[in-house]
Amino acid sequence: MEDPKLRQQLEQLQAEIRRTGSVDEKGSALLRDLDAEIQALLARSQGGPLKVQPTTVQGLRASLLHFEVSHPRLSAMISDLLENLSNVGI
Repeated sequence: MEDPKLRQQLEQLQAEIRRTGSVDEKGSALLRDLDAEIQALLARSQGGPLKVQPTTVQGLRASLLHFEVSHPRLSAMISDLLENLSNVGI
């Protein structure tokens, strides 16, 4: 799946993850894992189609649930990305 919009969303989400300030221990672990997943995904697909793994989607969902109240901007970005992934059949 090659979609510049999804690639851009992933890069923007990664930037937001890195800007996210204080979080609890679980949130810190979720962000660290999600950042690593996105980095690996972008590296794997450099110059080619995005190959999103089910674990990436699971990490996005877990992060969405964890941050929906405490970090609404981050949650909105994750929600939009999940919706776009769903729209392309992932």
